[in-house]
Amino acid sequence: MAAPPLSLLWVVPALPLAGFVVNGALALAGARTKRAVSIVGVGTLALAFAAAAFAVVGLARLRSAEPLVFSYWDWLNVGELKVAFALQLDQLSAVMLLVVTGVGALIHVFSVGYMRDDPGYARYFAYLNLFVFFMLILVLGASFPVMFVGWEGVGLCSYLLIGFWFNEQINADAGKKAFIVNRIGDFGFLVAMFLIFWRIGSLDFTTVFAKAPTAFAAGGALVTAITLFLFLGCTGKSAQIPLYTWLPDAMQGPTPVSALIHAATMVTAGVYLVARCGVLFALSPTGSAVVAGIGALTALFAATIALKQWDIKRVLAYSTVSQLGYMFVGVGTGVYAAGIFHLATHAFFKALLFLGSGSVINAMHHAYHATHSHEDAQDMRNMGGLARHLPWTATLMWIATLAIAGIPPFAGFFSKDEILGAAFAEGAVRPIWYAFWAMGIAAALLTAFYMTRLMRYTFHGPNRTGDREREHLHEAPWLMTAPLLVLGALTVLGGGLNIPPLFGGGALLEHWLEPVTGAAARLQPPIEVAAGTEWTLVAGAVLVAALGIVAAFRWLKLETLVPARLAPAERGLGRVLWKKWYVDELYDALVVRPVMWISREVLWKVVDARLVDGWLVNGTAALSRALGWAGSRLQTGEVGAYVLLFVIGVIGVLTLLGVTVR
Repeated sequence: MAAPPLSLLWVVPALPLAGFVVNGALALAGARTKRAVSIVGVGTLALAFAAAAFAVVGLARLRSAEPLVFSYWDWLNVGELKVAFALQLDQLSAVMLLVVTGVGALIHVFSVGYMRDDPGYARYFAYLNLFVFFMLILVLGASFPVMFVGWEGVGLCSYLLIGFWFNEQINADAGKKAFIVNRIGDFGFLVAMFLIFWRIGSLDFTTVFAKAPTAFAAGGALVTAITLFLFLGCTGKSAQIPLYTWLPDAMQGPTPVSALIHAATMVTAGVYLVARCGVLFALSPTGSAVVAGIGALTALFAATIALKQWDIKRVLAYSTVSQLGYMFVGVGTGVYAAGIFHLATHAFFKALLFLGSGSVINAMHHAYHATHSHEDAQDMRNMGGLARHLPWTATLMWIATLAIAGIPPFAGFFSKDEILGAAFAEGAVRPIWYAFWAMGIAAALLTAFYMTRLMRYTFHGPNRTGDREREHLHEAPWLMTAPLLVLGALTVLGGGLNIPPLFGGGALLEHWLEPVTGAAARLQPPIEVAAGTEWTLVAGAVLVAALGIVAAFRWLKLETLVPARLAPAERGLGRVLWKKWYVDELYDALVVRPVMWISREVLWKVVDARLVDGWLVNGTAALSRALGWAGSRLQTGEVGAYVLLFVIGVIGVLTLLGVTVR
């Protein structure tokens, strides 16, 4: 029996939900005071983080190897399907709780400064609170259906927040794109749930994972189908090939929204789902290989696109797609702790990068607004030399850049190195993993290059904003800079969560997650490598990262870069990368336009206009009019005619009844 404070786990998601209700009411009432909105929006997240930390401490003190399940009411009770609305606290959900509420609270604080002049301030914070609520339901759900409520909820909130400035068509289209692409992935999640229930008769996590080793044949077709359908859902939520295209377009939303989506909430859901279902994936070598393979390919593919993007947020968006690929390599290889470790460290340095870019964009907007310029404030070609005006932002973003590049001792080095080492070790048993490791190394090289490119073009070299604009460049208010400092500290120290024994650490996170990951590890034991080989892999990974940074310093000529309005058109391979390998155009030609044509020319003009409206609706109306006209012809006003018709009718009825008229 859990201690009473732990039974109040529902308070953690209830707090942001209350924030949504209050701020939503303020938005509907047209309240102009922003102080109350800020207190409610930020305060509920701060309290949720405190409650989450309290719950995690309680879990640690219990030292329970079993998950704590709190059932609140019967939800779905149909035939053999019995689903309670229940929340589950275990070591995995505890990590996600702290990441979601902790990083989410910092993003809420940043938002107070970033969105202070927006007329939709209350609506923004209502949506932001709702986003966190659904993410908490996703990670705390004790069954697939409860998780799916949160899964769909974050999809809804992404639509609301990406298209927050819906008055512009491009923003509304980006929100719709995210919503529709995610529905494709969610179809896979639903099919997987149906198959699990059909085989096991339950959708509760504890029951499914306990029965799975005996209910499914290892490597069998059914468990492989389930894992592949689950991963289809992951490719939508976590933006992997082929459903990754919505995430770069999500940059149309406010920058803090980008930070929340990329660092703490929606895109981490797929990685969490694979880690949660580790037992199922351990039973399916094919499913695990697909997860790792798609992850490695996505990591490399997205990194190539980031090389030639000029929008500072779009570079970071493709960086997120790439880094998520690393996480899937980890969980697909069976080192679930390493995948979750990279999820946590990535939350730190990617939130720092996005919020830092928000500070840059805030400064650029102020500069351009003051001079009535129409330059693109997010294009790196219009920046340069900003380190002199935004020293705190530049320093902190350099720390995050070194972390994502994999330079020790920053957090990203430890988590990424562990994933790459595990992939190389797996190659000794399944050689295809050597290809996955090679793609990961290549992606690491490109990551170091494009992130250094972003930093140099943004903060160094000659300033390209213009003389009048330059006078208005300044550091963001401390309300926005303070969250960056906290995230900077986490980026520096976050690697301590799981320092491996190779570096004298105790692998704390790995041991913490053992009660959750242990069952999968027994079915799919990770491959160990010799210490010498491990040191060689570490040295090689650091050398590759350093090579990428050095190459960016040597090859990029900052003096030759000109503002966007004067820049020549991209040519050759550079244009292909700038156009993102033309994948969006390919999808448009093969999917979007055919669907639109069928919808308009067949479903609308033929089925709807001709068949439904023309034949059914108008035809029924014409038939009714014809019958009415025929009936009106019988109304002659002559009594004899009426009597005759009455007699004929009576005889007809009697005949039908079989009565003989004599």
